[in-house]
Formats: sequence, structure tokens, C-alpha cells
Amino acid sequence: MSMDLHELIINPGRSLPFSCEISEERLAQPSIVSFSEPVTGSGEIRNEAGLLVLTGHIRTRLLCICDRCAAEFEKSVDIPLELTLATELEDEENPDFYLLCDEKLELEEVLSDCFILGLESSFLCREDCKGLCGRCGADLNLGPCSCKKEKDPRLAVLEQLLDDKD
Repeated sequence: MSMDLHELIINPGRSLPFSCEISEERLAQPSIVSFSEPVTGSGEIRNEAGLLVLTGHIRTRLLCICDRCAAEFEKSVDIPLELTLATELEDEENPDFYLLCDEKLELEEVLSDCFILGLESSFLCREDCKGLCGRCGADLNLGPCSCKKEKDPRLAVLEQLLDDKD
């Protein structure tokens, strides 16, 4: 969805509301199984004394796989948006501004980028998820596994000294 912002650029103090559904194909992630609700971005673009500011939210519900225990769980996502838009950049390396092309904003592209960057780096079913046992694969959230704790080979000599005392 392309938005022509020319009228907004030449009229300081005005604002333009937006609402956009983002294509799920653009948002594919290994930990996301499916989208329970459409991914929607909404908000407004304001001209604040010649500076364009996009504010709003991206919202959806996801069915995810936990990165520690591989259990499926639902997660609500609400990513706040606050971007500064510019028609030209003085410093090409400045990440604080999003560059417009011919006073047009590719809204779905911007919202897709914000969604991906706004997601957490790992998906956890709960904050204190214990994950899976590295040896037997048991879910440690359900209780301890039956694996014997491995002894540190660096301490084997000390263990032999304790055995000799008995």
C-alpha cells in the first residue's frame, strides 16, 4: 500500500490516519507456526513543524513454538510505532529516519520491517521455561528427568581420593 504524503508535507500541523493489514508471507519466522488474527497496523502520520512522525501500533495474535521446550503456545503482539520520516537525508548512515521515495510511503513495507524488528529475539512459552534435557529430551517443565547428573571429569581425581578414605 503506497501513501502519497505530498499534501501532508506541504501543510504543517495536519495529520493523516492509516490502517493497513500486513501480508503474513512477509513476516514468516521459524518460531511462528501461524497467525491467529490478521496482522494490522494503525495510527497516524503527523506533520510537526515540517517533520513527519508516524505513530501507532501493530497488533496480532500468534501461534508460536517455544525456543526452549518446543511446546506450542499463543502470544499476543502489540508493537508500538514511532518513526520519523524524511524526504532526504543529510547523513546516509542515520537509522533514526525512514527515507521516503518521491514523497510516497510504502506503508506495508515499513510496517513489516517494524514488526520483524519489534519481535522478541526468542519465543518462550513462559519466562521461567526450563527447556528440554540435553541427553534424553525430557520436558524439564514437567519435572526432573531420570538422567544421572554427569560428573565433571576434572574432579575425577578428587573423587578417587574420597573413595580411598572409605
